Amino acid sequence: MPWIVGVSGASGTPYAAAVLRALLDAGESVDLVVSRASRLTLLDETQIAFRDAHWQDDLREWLARGADGKPGTFQTDIRGVRHWSAGDLAAGPSSGSYRTKGMLIVPASTACVAGVALGLSKDLLQRAASVTLKERRPLVVAVREAPLNGQTLRHLVALDDAGASVVPASPGFYAGATHIQDLVDFVAGRVLDAAGVEHGLYRRWKGELGDGTPDA
Repeated sequence: MPWIVGVSGASGTPYAAAVLRALLDAGESVDLVVSRASRLTLLDETQIAFRDAHWQDDLREWLARGADGKPGTFQTDIRGVRHWSAGDLAAGPSSGSYRTKGMLIVPASTACVAGVALGLSKDLLQRAASVTLKERRPLVVAVREAPLNGQTLRHLVALDDAGASVVPASPGFYAGATHIQDLVDFVAGRVLDAAGVEHGLYRRWKGELGDGTPDA
């Protein structure tokens, strides 16, 4: 069974790329849904145009880039990915009878958070999230926005009440980050921790001060 990965329009497409690479490296299958708004963000942050008709080529190029934008940083086998158009409300993930392990929304915009919390199902990403909740499957929402207003906070509480895990895209520094990719991988690792997926994206806290410093 696949994990659904939904990419919404918030800034932070390197987070999504890191999660996708780690899932595939772990031998997981992925159903990918890239929202219309996220394609604009992806184009702005990476200069990559994500096109339904050429999604495999575009995905390879995207996942090959490091968080610093350098192409050719990673090599990822994408044979485990199935892409669904965000406008396809008849797609597999739109139905509860389509079995999945759960869903990760990374990054999650405030508009996406609101849509899922209110059950709007305006596109496949939101519909898949609603299905994930109603089927009591794991839903991880990596919200990326600052500051958060009261309305968004209430939506996040509603998602928590519904059983979702809310993971703010806020990197920690105790793991000894020396590069922007380390900070991105920390957030991606916390998303995968919430989903229960094994990974080696960051150095875990062991209860020893200074253990994460570069010279330790």
